[in-house]
Amino acid sequence: MESMSIGALARHAGVRIDTVRYYERHGLLAPKRRLASGYRRYGATELSRLRFIRRAQALGFTLKEVQELLKLSSRRDVARVKTAAQQKLADVGRRIADLERMRAGLATLIDACPGHGRAADCPILRALGSEAPE
Repeated sequence: MESMSIGALARHAGVRIDTVRYYERHGLLAPKRRLASGYRRYGATELSRLRFIRRAQALGFTLKEVQELLKLSSRRDVARVKTAAQQKLADVGRRIADLERMRAGLATLIDACPGHGRAADCPILRALGSEAPE
């Protein structure tokens, strides 16, 4: 793949130009080179890296974690990559459990609410305004 502009890179990766610039500002991506005019030029390596970043984020990795994965990738440290993925999976499991708890709580409140009457009698508003611990 020959050299491409930031717009072409963004199009090929399915992101906005602002996203490319954002990753550059955070040190995750750098242009292959710059023209004398200052325009950024990118190649296949940068496109691959951009896709890696997006896929990692889609799996829930933060930018800091993505940066670490990129470092581990360049060192070919597969054991640490696996450990990072296992830690992310455990984190996702905890977040899912929290979301399921929230869903159950909301469902209970919704079932208890008749959807009419005085606000003071609304079980949802009463629960949200109570001083009882979560």
